[in-house]
Amino acid sequence: MTIRLAVAADIPKIMYLVSKVVPLMRAAGNFQWGDDYPNPEVFANDITKGQLWVAELEDKLVGVSAITTDQDPEYADAGWNINEKAIVTHRLAVDPDCHGMGIAKALMNQAEAVAKASDTSILRVDTNSENMATQALFPKLGYLFSGEISLAKRPGLRFFCYQKLL
Repeated sequence: MTIRLAVAADIPKIMYLVSKVVPLMRAAGNFQWGDDYPNPEVFANDITKGQLWVAELEDKLVGVSAITTDQDPEYADAGWNINEKAIVTHRLAVDPDCHGMGIAKALMNQAEAVAKASDTSILRVDTNSENMATQALFPKLGYLFSGEISLAKRPGLRFFCYQKLL
């Protein structure tokens, strides 16, 4: 498996991946993503900022993750000081045909590598309260549950916040 920074030419493949993931999310009661988000413009912005990573397996794009310093204001509701420098994982997705192959773990490990390279000791991530896969994954990777929040950009949904200190 290769983890690398995404380029603009990856966006159609990323959107195809998203189109495979969203129906499964909805079927599980997870409405975090939909027709409006994430969209090509969001991913293009991530690429411009040098913060979008993709996982490839045998030359096929099988995962994506934005590894950023972007903290939603609502993170303060989880007891976090959002003025602290942190590496935050957003828009994590894995091809459903490749679940169980360690792709999400590899992308989360990339977030840790980015944190270490930027001398950042705090890693943060949030996930929809209905996303059982990430709720199982994050603690296995050393993330601790910090609290439950709502996000203004996704009204009516609840999100669980996790943090790891290096």
